[in-house]
Amino acid sequence: MLTLDTPLTEISGIGRFLPKLEKLGLKRVGDLLRHLPTRYEDLSKICLISDLVPGESATIQAEVISVDSRRSWHRKLFLMEAKLKDPESNVVRATWFNQPYLKNLLPVGKVAHFAGKVAQNKKTGEPYLLNPSFENLDRHMHTGRLVPVYPETRGLTSKGIRFIIGKILNQELQLEEYMPEEILTVEKLPELEQSLRTLHIPENIREAEIAKRRFAFENLYFFQLRNIAARNRLQKFKAEKIKSDPEILKELSTLLPFELTKDQKLALWDIARDLERGRPMNRLLQGEVGSGKTAVAGLSALLTARVGLQTAFLAPTEILAKQHFRTFCRLFPNFEKGIVLITGSGASVFYGENLESEISKRQAAEMLGEGKGLIAIGTHALIQKTVNFGNLGLVIVDEQHRFGVKQRQALLAKGEGQIANEKNQKPSAISYKPTKMLPHFLSMTATPIPRTLSLTLYGDLDLSLIKELPKGRRPIKTLTVPPEKRQGAYEFIRQETTKGRQVFVVCPRIAPPEKDGQAPSFNELAKLEIKTVQEEYEKLRKNIFPELKIAQLHGRLKAAEKDKIMKDFSTGKTHILISTSVIEIGVDVPNASVMMIEGADRFGLAQLHQFRGRVGRGEHQSYCLLFTESRNPETLKRLNALSKTASGFELAELDLQLRGPGQFLGEHQTGLPDLAMDALRNPELVAAARRHAVNTLEQDPKLTKHSAIKKLIGNLEAEVHWE
Repeated sequence: MLTLDTPLTEISGIGRFLPKLEKLGLKRVGDLLRHLPTRYEDLSKICLISDLVPGESATIQAEVISVDSRRSWHRKLFLMEAKLKDPESNVVRATWFNQPYLKNLLPVGKVAHFAGKVAQNKKTGEPYLLNPSFENLDRHMHTGRLVPVYPETRGLTSKGIRFIIGKILNQELQLEEYMPEEILTVEKLPELEQSLRTLHIPENIREAEIAKRRFAFENLYFFQLRNIAARNRLQKFKAEKIKSDPEILKELSTLLPFELTKDQKLALWDIARDLERGRPMNRLLQGEVGSGKTAVAGLSALLTARVGLQTAFLAPTEILAKQHFRTFCRLFPNFEKGIVLITGSGASVFYGENLESEISKRQAAEMLGEGKGLIAIGTHALIQKTVNFGNLGLVIVDEQHRFGVKQRQALLAKGEGQIANEKNQKPSAISYKPTKMLPHFLSMTATPIPRTLSLTLYGDLDLSLIKELPKGRRPIKTLTVPPEKRQGAYEFIRQETTKGRQVFVVCPRIAPPEKDGQAPSFNELAKLEIKTVQEEYEKLRKNIFPELKIAQLHGRLKAAEKDKIMKDFSTGKTHILISTSVIEIGVDVPNASVMMIEGADRFGLAQLHQFRGRVGRGEHQSYCLLFTESRNPETLKRLNALSKTASGFELAELDLQLRGPGQFLGEHQTGLPDLAMDALRNPELVAAARRHAVNTLEQDPKLTKHSAIKKLIGNLEAEVHWE
């Protein structure tokens, strides 16, 4: 009898598939049964050959009347063809590539169901079946039904996965239900075994959707349980009380060379109240691009330094870390208690009054260990074992979704205490044991996140929003540039540079993607409309703007090269900087007035909005030019939406609806399975999952009565990135 925990190695007849299954992360029966279909092909209707339509999928019942196999003219492909005749005596050709063994499985006279995509001969216009599946008339695993299509890996197709799942579902199963019965009843969700069988062998699409809803709800429920438990767990710890009052905040704010906006003041007040409670702050500071999050973070660090505690400020890139260091030095020129910068390429320290010097990373680590540098800014270098803090009171992480959970926990562990469970193993949201004190935690992001996503993904964080931009900012004019207006846009850019302005150019990728180890041909590249940094650099430098100084920036450059390129651009020596999305965050060049985005249709609205935020930071009118080759009306409508609103939050809501959460957030950013990611479009389902999670933990805080769920959450914590 099989259970969800039965190893796949114990299933007979699938040994050859085990390495491929493991590559997909499937090791147990439960893993495989939860490997859910991405879609279904409706092959339930048996068609006549005369009814086949090119471009559609279909199932026919036919007899094999001839079989022929040969190698193609360039001898790289093995080609097999069969002629099939249906009961109406109509004949169609079926073609398979690189499957020579099929000749033994399809003898002349065999009658079977054949199902697959209907292609069309370009010369004759006749339809034919391309790589169809086939099986005996008494079987309906790959034909004659609603056929599931699964996430695949090289060497293991959906057909193979259907075969393995079929073997499991044909055996006796003992699938213990772990979801509370009252939740299933209230939400009208099917039980576990019924849901799994329906998903893999559905009678109709409606049944499949109901079963999918059960697992989408289940994943959201687990995620909410984990978030709420994490919030509750944090309340068991202590943190240093950092006292303040409105007068202290007002005094610190006067140190800035500008006045805080209303939103900035409210966010700072939220943070100040958290810091003085004696419990670890766990807050997300979310704000528009250029809204002044760094200034609020800087004042939070000053507030912490007032009581002799250190702040660690973690940035995702060296460019951004150095810019934050420069910003802090500029905003607080009289800070004498040490602002330390540590990156992979070196370290520096600032003591106010323009007293700055380069030091070794070892010296910087010693300073921080002795508690002498009260503000430390850096990249992953801050997490290294050689770096410790003498008195860490506050951790700030910029763009936290760019760091893994382990990295953030490693930084938190630099403080007085660490999160641990009773066996001193990996931290768990459910099983925990409070130890010593924790530093306060502030996360920042410039990615506008819709409320539905925020409640789900960051349910363990308190939220402060900065929607208001600093006074004096001019709205950025945004235009979509089709191919016929490209030359005019180039001329406009030239005119801007003659006025002394500078230009950002963003490309979707660094280099052409490779397929099976081979670089794509020029035609393939043109078809994909991929503009690489190197290609764009050569094109603009040689053909479009030969009189201008142009530089390129991407992640393959060494740190010293990046520094020089950014310094030259910041000081105006370079007219145009061509880059990948590395400039999406952090780069601040007030003299840059044009943001030109190649292949703009390849980016989401939220990301395009962040690119746009790199300009418009000075006194000059700024522009964002969205270059696209697309003629798709929906694509153009999406891009044009950017020109109609300056609100990143409005764009984020639209992006979520148009592209879905997976595309909005990027791959593997949340730890949520794809099914749950899609369910984030449904606010009612998210709200229901959260409501039930709250009720469950109120009645059973440590999930003692829900041991199966506790185990599943533990498995998820071990296997995915809880971002």
